[in-house]
Amino acid sequence: MTAQVYDARKCQLGEGPLWHPQRQQLFWFDILGRKLLTKDASGSKDWDFDEEVSAAGWIDEATLLIASATGLWRFDLRDGNRSIISPLERDNAVTRSNDGRADPWGGFWIGTMGYNAEKGAGAIYRLYQGQLRKLFGEITISNTICFAPNRSTAYFSDTATGKVMRVALDRSGWPDAAPEVFLDLTAEGLNPDGAVVDKSGTLWIAQWGAGRVAAYAPSGQFTQAIDVPAAHSTCPAFGGKDLGDLLITSARQGIPVAQLTEQSKDGQTFVVEKIAQGVPEPRVIL
Repeated sequence: MTAQVYDARKCQLGEGPLWHPQRQQLFWFDILGRKLLTKDASGSKDWDFDEEVSAAGWIDEATLLIASATGLWRFDLRDGNRSIISPLERDNAVTRSNDGRADPWGGFWIGTMGYNAEKGAGAIYRLYQGQLRKLFGEITISNTICFAPNRSTAYFSDTATGKVMRVALDRSGWPDAAPEVFLDLTAEGLNPDGAVVDKSGTLWIAQWGAGRVAAYAPSGQFTQAIDVPAAHSTCPAFGGKDLGDLLITSARQGIPVAQLTEQSKDGQTFVVEKIAQGVPEPRVIL
């Protein structure tokens, strides 16, 4: 099965797709292009920022939480205004935000990484009830942040390790045990990137450099893969009217210049229709 082009705009580093359940609309980012992009029935739109932006959650119909290189922000889709919710490594010029996702309790998990993937420079945080708390440190490339639909587990990865971790959560959504390895992709030479979990608990994960999104059952067993016509698939999200479509961002970063022809699809955003049943992205509660 091969994904088809959903949006032909080419991102340097497409990431962070979010299907807004109230607006029935996809939002995503070009991290290196410092843009938020969207597409709906009325057409395409984008917003420019003065720093890198990478991930989002929805607060209400008109407002997103947006993670940037220096903070978590309330962003008004009507007028483009933003206001700070919490600083995020604001005094650390080495790092920026990367992967992030709302959790089922109304919190928001956000990872950071070095601009040049400096070893161990990043971390993973949780914003919850107005406070930002560090969960895991010494992360090189934060990724794969997503949650089991039964609220039992969070997943995350440090792409540099080739491993996807899982951690048990307590009743308030805080880690309740030491993380353990869920997937070890090192033998296959696969690089875990962004991920999302469907209604059945299956993990759908983009694998940087492999041109695919792969699905793994809650047991960790591989079940299927979707071919993406871009080498660097970055993150999937479920969307569409019934949350049955898988939308996938990709990147041009790291592709040899000679391959970045007018015909190449690297950096575009893709869709596979009616592939599985997703769950609505939780609302961020501030």
